[in-house]
Amino acid sequence: MSDTTTDPIYVTESLIAEDIDAYLDQHQHKTMLRFITCGSVDDGKSTLIGRLLYDSKMIFEDQLDALTADSKKVGTQGQEIDFALLVDGLAAEREQGITIDVAYRFFNTEKRKFIVADTPGHEQYTRNMVTGASTADLAVILIDARKGVLVQTRRHSYLAHLIGIKNLVLAVNKMDLVDYSQEVFDSIVADYAAFAKSIGIEHFVPMPISGFKGDNIIGPSENTPWYTGPNLIEHLESVEVNSAIDAAKPFRMPVQWVNRPNLDFRGFSGLIATGSVKPGDAIRVLPSGKTSTVSRVVTMSGDLDEAQAGQSVTICFADEVDCSRGDVIAIADNPPETADQFETTLVWMADERLHVGRAYWLKLGTQMVSATVHAPKYTINVNTMEHMAAKTLDLNAIGVAEIVTDKPIVFEAYADNRTLGGFILIDKMTNGTVAAGMLHFSLRRSQNVHWQALDISREAHAVLKNQKPAVLWFTGLSGSGKSTIANLVEKKLHRMNRHTFLLDGDNVRHGLNKDLGFTEEDRIENIRRVGEVAKLMTDAGLIVITAFISPFRADREMVRSMLPEAEFIEVFIDTPLAVAEERDVKGLYKKARSGELKNFTGIDSPYEAPTKPEIRVDTTAMTAEEAATLIVDTLLGDA
Repeated sequence: MSDTTTDPIYVTESLIAEDIDAYLDQHQHKTMLRFITCGSVDDGKSTLIGRLLYDSKMIFEDQLDALTADSKKVGTQGQEIDFALLVDGLAAEREQGITIDVAYRFFNTEKRKFIVADTPGHEQYTRNMVTGASTADLAVILIDARKGVLVQTRRHSYLAHLIGIKNLVLAVNKMDLVDYSQEVFDSIVADYAAFAKSIGIEHFVPMPISGFKGDNIIGPSENTPWYTGPNLIEHLESVEVNSAIDAAKPFRMPVQWVNRPNLDFRGFSGLIATGSVKPGDAIRVLPSGKTSTVSRVVTMSGDLDEAQAGQSVTICFADEVDCSRGDVIAIADNPPETADQFETTLVWMADERLHVGRAYWLKLGTQMVSATVHAPKYTINVNTMEHMAAKTLDLNAIGVAEIVTDKPIVFEAYADNRTLGGFILIDKMTNGTVAAGMLHFSLRRSQNVHWQALDISREAHAVLKNQKPAVLWFTGLSGSGKSTIANLVEKKLHRMNRHTFLLDGDNVRHGLNKDLGFTEEDRIENIRRVGEVAKLMTDAGLIVITAFISPFRADREMVRSMLPEAEFIEVFIDTPLAVAEERDVKGLYKKARSGELKNFTGIDSPYEAPTKPEIRVDTTAMTAEEAATLIVDTLLGDA
């Protein structure tokens, strides 16, 4: 048995007893390593985490309190009993379905603090694995020594590499079940090395371990005398963390909020993503490009001489420079780029597939913009690394696609900067995260296409016409009366000398949208194009009237977001399906019921009724003439 006076646990306990402030200061300045355990189902992730928790003495607090000074020097039998209890608890979580999500555990050693994410091994929970990996410095990829490299081994290795995790540990687990065979270990490492090279993984650290028995976890194992590499804890304590790597990069800080407690103080707060900053540094605020000099770096504990990546600070400028949430403060002579078109890799995380052309919120750091996704260039079969043609992305699919944002964003390639290169897509209707993405590079055409400033503004066009521009967006089922009422509305406005234009769904499909069908994707593109045309017409000062089924709320909201506030007026022509089908002026319902007409709204394609339209017309309670009068009165009353 080792000399207890030099045991790290004994030293730590002595320091706690003698100088608690010194212990707290030592603990506060430990580096933090975030890592994940991943791999196939039943490869021993929970058992390994249980072993790490136990061997690092971070057993549940009630167990620690129950230990006496002597029982802290427990023998092998006592270790097996306590370890079994801990592993049983982790296994119970798995049986309850808890670990289909990411479970986080916390522990520390004398040298470092750790957060470990236990990610699920099932393929259908790929999105959960991506979530756990997104902030990790290192990945422990487990392989059952009896089974070798499996599909999920390859899948999780590819995802870890894609996410940008450069530190990989190949933990060949359950070596006790193959009699600690070096031949088995070497064969698995060789198989994995060939696969790793094929996907661009340049380096990994292989280890023969037994999570259950504790071999090569906190020290060398007598059962593997042929292994001369580091044990797991030793490697986890020594590997370089991302914060240290990020500190050497150029300074970037996304602004989270503007801090102005009084008139004498104005600072810009955020978490430093990369680099360092100190008073006197020349900085640039993006996307505006305005420059200034840092006058102070402020924290709750006082001013700093210098701050580095990973620290949350407030930066004050020497000049009154406009800066707000979503901007990025960067070193002046080496700023990041701004662009609005990108090639990206997307990991689709929603049950509902990607709708090409639909607008999603894109959140990158503190920036939030509207974005649309083009049809994928290809998806990636992570089992074979084959690039496959695809029109959309389904749950857990990984694909490469171009994305267009409604305004330029500040970015860097994900390989260089996770903070300014990694983003999520959010469904505008449900506010649910539907995808995680990585920016590769901006598209050259985004640098070559610029908005041309015009001397005659939209306000000048509207003043000339003596009216307020607006879009009256009629929506409702086929046969609800949209076109009839819209036509009456335009006639009334025309008699009142208002400048209008009517965009009708059928008429637009004869020209502008003649290339589109009636699939969900084509319907989305149909509405997007009409929305852009309507926006241009309001820029000309017109009152635009549109009559489109426009069955999806997200697409109507997309058009609303294109226009200034209050210029989009949703008019819901509320006609029950039975009434619309009874009218069936064009005979379309009959064809849909017989199967001759596919993707017909209300029959085999959904209609999502507005929840809060500006105007609701009940066609069972009023005539078309009465409805038109109501709409005109409401429009002009708001003008």
